Amino acid sequence: MNRQDAVPPTAVNDSWRGWIAENLILGGQPAHLAAIMVQSGIAEADARAEVEAALASPYLRGVARLHNRLAKRDWVLGIQSRLNQLAPAEVPRRDRLPGDAFLHEFYQRNQPVIITGMLDGCAARDKWTFDYLAAQLGEREVEVQFGRNADPDYEINSTSHRRRMPFGDYVALVRDAGVTNDFYMTANNDGHNRDALQGLMADLPPLDAYLQPGSTGFFWFGPAGTITPFHHDLTNNFMIQIVGRKRVRLVAPCDTPKMYNQRHCFSPVDGRNIDLERFPLMAGVPVRECVLAPGEILFLPVGWWHFVEALDVTITVSTTHFHWDNDFYSQYQASQDF
Repeated sequence: MNRQDAVPPTAVNDSWRGWIAENLILGGQPAHLAAIMVQSGIAEADARAEVEAALASPYLRGVARLHNRLAKRDWVLGIQSRLNQLAPAEVPRRDRLPGDAFLHEFYQRNQPVIITGMLDGCAARDKWTFDYLAAQLGEREVEVQFGRNADPDYEINSTSHRRRMPFGDYVALVRDAGVTNDFYMTANNDGHNRDALQGLMADLPPLDAYLQPGSTGFFWFGPAGTITPFHHDLTNNFMIQIVGRKRVRLVAPCDTPKMYNQRHCFSPVDGRNIDLERFPLMAGVPVRECVLAPGEILFLPVGWWHFVEALDVTITVSTTHFHWDNDFYSQYQASQDF
């Protein structure tokens, strides 16, 4: 091959410079990184010069200091993660848990619990049938999430899945749906649905041992098969189960570094079948599991990752209006892309 036929070397661009910095911070050896660049068509002198420039950069030294602090934080979180492996995998159930015991044993300690017995005799459990909902509120316009099956990021893109329809039409749709995740009325629709469905909240007990007087809730209603993927909330939450069963899988906040969380409060890890080849950091992560039955209340502590799958047609009311401090969102900072 003559000089005119020679392939020009690959240029070092900002994408390569970002790759160099990331891998140096992660412990990559300079000579090995330069060798990879050469294999990709970059001239050896250019590859070595870029790696050396990165090593000398004050920006990289600043990032290295931040990385060291994060590594120490991950080590501390890892201690709790290992200790959690010694605990039972199931979520405890407590019958008619007193408010003080709930505060000191679970709310204050950031631990989940299922409370039973507090919905015995609750009017909603008897009244909220398909026929009742359609008869009482069928003409009200409600908002629902639709087209979820066609979008793997349906939760992140929830605003683009909103559709409005008469509540009676939606009730009929759920009744005849079978198993599907394509449509679901969720808390993301509460801004429109709160007034339309507010009358239903009078059928719930006040739960004043835990909640502020006059507390309102978010109305979740959908067919069997609806999925809420792994995410964490920015507040403590009650899941008040009225109709049907939900399977819930939970991961403690200390395992956040292993949840592949790059965007806001969502994880790409599929709670139905955790793929350890795709997500190897999940190996050994304790996953607690429960099936929430009608009449039970699940306390979801702030920061706990949870995956929820409806096993039947379900109606759930969630609420955040506890007696105690629950403002963990004011200082929350979502991740930024650079």
